[in-house]
Amino acid sequence: MKYKTQIEAARKGIFTKEMEYVATNENINRELLIKEVSNGRLIIPGNKNHKNIRPVAIGELSSTKVNVNIGISKDCPDKDVELKKVKKAIELNVDSIMDLSCWGDTRDFRQNLVEVSPCMIGSVPMYDMIGNSGKALKDLTKDDFLKCVKDHAIDGIDFMTIHAGLNKKTAQRVKRNRRLTNIVSRGGSLLFAWMEMTGNENPFYEFYEEFLDVLYEYDVTISLGDGCRPGSIHDATDASQLEELITLGELTKRAWAKNVQVMVEGPGHIPLNEVKTNMIIAKKLLFNAPFYVLGPLVTDIAPGYDHITSAIGGAIAASSGADFLCYVTPAEHLRLPDEDDMIEGIMATKIAAHAGDVARKFPGAIEKDNNMSKARAELDWEKMISLSINPEKSYKYRQSAKPDKEDTCTMCGEMCAVKNMNKILSGEEVKIS
Repeated sequence: MKYKTQIEAARKGIFTKEMEYVATNENINRELLIKEVSNGRLIIPGNKNHKNIRPVAIGELSSTKVNVNIGISKDCPDKDVELKKVKKAIELNVDSIMDLSCWGDTRDFRQNLVEVSPCMIGSVPMYDMIGNSGKALKDLTKDDFLKCVKDHAIDGIDFMTIHAGLNKKTAQRVKRNRRLTNIVSRGGSLLFAWMEMTGNENPFYEFYEEFLDVLYEYDVTISLGDGCRPGSIHDATDASQLEELITLGELTKRAWAKNVQVMVEGPGHIPLNEVKTNMIIAKKLLFNAPFYVLGPLVTDIAPGYDHITSAIGGAIAASSGADFLCYVTPAEHLRLPDEDDMIEGIMATKIAAHAGDVARKFPGAIEKDNNMSKARAELDWEKMISLSINPEKSYKYRQSAKPDKEDTCTMCGEMCAVKNMNKILSGEEVKIS
């Protein structure tokens, strides 16, 4: 084989079948696509062992993508329930599914997930290692870390969250600059604890090149995790977050040098007025590598509604440089989301992603809104429903309260502004009965 990864192929001028699919699907010029993949600003995650994957691009040239989190835990160990959620997420046309499993037979679940999903699959090896190594956290070794990453690569995972930026230097920054919510990243907190208990450097950082060699072999994209992402708006844009971000930029360049595709994860909780600033700083320090954000949530007071707080921040983030949005559900901070929570989270995040695409004038985005507006102007309810982001829900609402006359709805009835404007501009008399 002349290449092992998409970035290596692009640097050799090879137009892969994955690039061809993306170029057609997102209407990207062939030469420009090769250029953007070669310089790391566009990635096409796809493990060579994930045979049924539908290639997806993440980066400045592509539409904003949406990720869904699923996974089994000790309190919610039913794999069938999670696989049912996976099938629903695929039906709703998400771009990515991330397995956050941390208990039980995670490998069997992971392999099933890769087998059934055409969406790209992500994982966090740190969770799996803790749950299945049979060792206490402090007894884990670099070889345990490396074995877990290899297992995930062999199983077909397309991108892995690796918390390589939370090194001893950053850990000292965390201790000197105490936060309201400390470290809220699960993987980041485990690594911080491991470093404190052992006195050793983070293996993901100390032996970074060895991990990159594994990722290169299978064309796994490294998703550089932000162990110091803020868990409250009070802690946003602080010294710990920025210290780690600088390190993540350095690690990005080292991965590119090894022909490994890279994206970088970002916050978290950010007040509304700092979202755009965070995106600009991150893109600058990360050399315009694709940026993946959780939310961000713009207030901390809305448990049960955090899909909304997340969508507000996500829309601003997507319009300001974020390339990939991780969904947040109404269950965030409260419990593992069920299927209904997942659906609400997906829809909220897809709305945010589309709003961001419209704001940044992504080709074809505004046309979707214009088509909906045209259908509304024509009072074409069937077309409005078909064009909506969730036709099933739109249809249920329409059917639940049928109007007296089909060309109106039960809100305005004969006082419908659209109907009456159409009439008066056509020279007809408007009568309200």
